[in-house]
Amino acid sequence: MKKPIFLLLLLFILVITGCSNSSSSANSKEAKIKVGIRSSELRTWEFIKEKAKKQGLDIELVNFSSAYDPNQALAEGEIDVNAFQHVAYLDSFNQKNGTDIVPIGTTIIAPLGLYSEKYKSLKDIPNGAQIAVPNDPSNWGRALVLLQEADLITVVEGFDGNGGEDKIKSNPKNLKIVPVDSASTPRVMQDTAASIINNGVAVEAGLSLKDALIHENKTAKPYINVIAARKKDQDKVYLKKLVKVYQSKSTAAFIKKTYKGNYIPTFISLKELNTYKDTYKTK
Repeated sequence: MKKPIFLLLLLFILVITGCSNSSSSANSKEAKIKVGIRSSELRTWEFIKEKAKKQGLDIELVNFSSAYDPNQALAEGEIDVNAFQHVAYLDSFNQKNGTDIVPIGTTIIAPLGLYSEKYKSLKDIPNGAQIAVPNDPSNWGRALVLLQEADLITVVEGFDGNGGEDKIKSNPKNLKIVPVDSASTPRVMQDTAASIINNGVAVEAGLSLKDALIHENKTAKPYINVIAARKKDQDKVYLKKLVKVYQSKSTAAFIKKTYKGNYIPTFISLKELNTYKDTYKTK
């Protein structure tokens, strides 16, 4: 009788050990996360990487140049998540490419700002003044939304977020909108009343967000940056942990200090983020 009991006990131990090893392997696999980023947020993600270790997350940062879209890498399974884009851009990418990438958490807004070398406030800008805007459709549209927020113009009904000469419904000050290459927006400040400049371009030109007459804030929902994943992965526990690490008070404090206020930590619910197209509506 002893021999069968011993064999049964041995078999039970082997089964338990096997399950334990399998579970450990699965947890280990889940804890490894490849995050696709661009260099502009490298310092933030290096900070996140260290913090995430305490949550059992092993993050590998994959830094993409402007020549390759991290969404493509995500769609093809080369990375697990990416963090480089605002939600309006993500939706546009999905529509163009038939992909199913979804936001799983919000991160920051890198605000667009209106800068001027000639005027100190909006009320000083005269009727008929020239305002330079980036000429690519996405940022042109973004510039128009900013001007609408400042009550300088209103956009047309059914505005889709993309700019163009025909996208302005009313313009009470008869402002002349001058589209120029994004990289040139700081230089044309000398020839215009004001220029709307992307955050990254402004920083490179030695401008700070506090120098702007107006800038986007947390209400500019279409332009809130997100952590994105493939739809099939959106509910995975380890990705929810990653979002929680990013959306912590210590991460927010690090971003504010490191980027001197040029990036604004913006943590809102995905339900609220889904209403971003309401921002386009005329007042």
